[in-house]
Amino acid sequence: MASPTSSDFSNVIDWTEAMEQCGDDEDFLRELLSDLRGEIDAQIVKMDEVLQNPINDQSFLNIMRASHVIKGASSNLMCQELRETATNLEQAAAGGNEIPFEDKASDELERATEDVKKKYSDLKKAVDSYHEFLESVDI
Repeated sequence: MASPTSSDFSNVIDWTEAMEQCGDDEDFLRELLSDLRGEIDAQIVKMDEVLQNPINDQSFLNIMRASHVIKGASSNLMCQELRETATNLEQAAAGGNEIPFEDKASDELERATEDVKKKYSDLKKAVDSYHEFLESVDI
């Protein structure tokens, strides 16, 4: 069972802090990190579905909810990059959610959609880094 060195994936997880959160029980931390992978992947599927379809009056709200789940779960396990990118996506989606959907042809809605797509791309890169980290420590 490989353990990370402190600098290998410092942008992905603060391993020392995460271990402290888990009472220095590495097996428990590994189980939680595996569970987090499943939760993140499920939320990514939800957001993919939203973004592959035309934007509707629930699109931004659904992205806000999914990114909020990732933000909270990753925060608890000291996964900084996931937390930051999920927070940025949640905020971008919240901004889009405030635009009246009746104005769907507006430039403002188009800009909000592009901003959400950019932030979603950033989150997906963080998810890829998280998956690489898990592979590197045999999770």
